[in-house]
Amino acid sequence: MSRRAMADNRAGDRPAVEWMRRAIAVARPTWPHPNPRVGAIVLSPAGVFLAEAAHLGPGLPHAEAAALAAAGAAARGGTVVVTLEPCVHQGRMPPCVEAIRAAGVARVVVGATDPDSRVAGAGVASLRAAGVEVHDGVLAAEAEHLDPGYFHHRRTGRPRTTLKMAATLDGQTAAADGSSRWISSPPARLDAHELRATSDAVMVGAGTLRADDPLLSVRLEGHQGTQPRPVVVAGRTPLRSSAVVYARSPLVYAPQHVPGLPPGVEQEVLWHPSGVDLQAMMKDLASRGVLDVLVEGGPTLAGALLREGLVDRVVLYLAALLGGGGGRPMLDGAFASLGDAIPLHIVDARMVGADLRIEAMPASEEA
Repeated sequence: MSRRAMADNRAGDRPAVEWMRRAIAVARPTWPHPNPRVGAIVLSPAGVFLAEAAHLGPGLPHAEAAALAAAGAAARGGTVVVTLEPCVHQGRMPPCVEAIRAAGVARVVVGATDPDSRVAGAGVASLRAAGVEVHDGVLAAEAEHLDPGYFHHRRTGRPRTTLKMAATLDGQTAAADGSSRWISSPPARLDAHELRATSDAVMVGAGTLRADDPLLSVRLEGHQGTQPRPVVVAGRTPLRSSAVVYARSPLVYAPQHVPGLPPGVEQEVLWHPSGVDLQAMMKDLASRGVLDVLVEGGPTLAGALLREGLVDRVVLYLAALLGGGGGRPMLDGAFASLGDAIPLHIVDARMVGADLRIEAMPASEEA
């Protein structure tokens, strides 16, 4: 049977698809980074629901193990439905394939294959070798979309980077005098905080730090999740000696040591002839367990990241305003010819309050 025919058969397995959707929904509210979001459902041999669980964070039980523990002996001969391939390696927690085998489960339904090199098909192979029936690839795209930062991190060795910009309809991010608050509408600013809430780090350049003195925190009513870590990319001009973000233990990347910063501000020197070595910066963030980065400014940093091919998603808020002249552009750098333009694939466009919100990806990143 061809791979396409197998995929079509899986898509036609309505109970498996429906249980996978539920497993995805169980995991969606969680934020276990640097570990992946994973949801699991345990069914009896007759297909009756027994238990569900999601992985809640490093050092805590994985979704499969937690759901099996909740189901108890009733899981023997039953089915586990899990959004991500069960792990086969020993980390802080024992391998999930061992928990599945020990529980006497007869069938496992898997959403996405784990791109981590320590798994990458080995979990499925181990279960099949133990005589467990495995159906993989069920709603695989939806299961991967549950945590795109994790998949990008494991495949590329760097975080998924989202560039967020707000501008007038004629492309100005600020007036000539530097004033920019507020170009976007309150609903758009609320939407931007939702982006922060789904990021491990929020990054700005030194110019934005000087001009806006941002806190870079999530300020949503009722938000109780983890706050993203502030990241500042410095140039060769000294940073301001006081900033509200310094109280949030930011990480500063600079081409040379920055003197005079208060305790609690971590520095990482990554020299490059043009300033900070941006490629090395992204690899360093990845090594720290940062899977999703939101870049909020300014035009110098945004332009440099785009030129380095380090932007994976663009979210642009176009306000119902016209600057009517030359203010400050969204991106610094020369646009010498049309051939220098970066092709994008627009994946979403919708109104947010009075603003137009456009989401796009570099054409090379299109799924």
